[in-house]
Amino acid sequence: MGTPLAFLPILLMLMGALVVGVVLLSLNALLGRKIRTKRKLSPFESGMPLLDDSHKRISVKFFIVAMIFILFDVEAAFLYPWAVVFRQGGWPVFVEMLVFVGVLFLGFAYLWKKGAFDWD
Repeated sequence: MGTPLAFLPILLMLMGALVVGVVLLSLNALLGRKIRTKRKLSPFESGMPLLDDSHKRISVKFFIVAMIFILFDVEAAFLYPWAVVFRQGGWPVFVEMLVFVGVLFLGFAYLWKKGAFDWD
């Protein structure tokens, strides 16, 4: 870990980005035209008029599948750093990853048994 002064350029860059963002948003709010027409306030969908109401029921199954995908995608992302340090860590690292993949497999088997992957 370096000295606190080593992080000064990063801090200055973050502060500069924050200042630029605040200044641009403030200028837009102060100087921008505020023309509110019915056409500008209407929803826009690829240049076409809306076909139906946007407040319709969506199946919970869709959200479950999306969350399962995100879960397994993040878990798969943990395998890449493990592959990098595997040669340095030896057998303890391998056993830890076997436990990790085992727990992941148990969760997959549980979801399969509950029918979370059945799309009806």
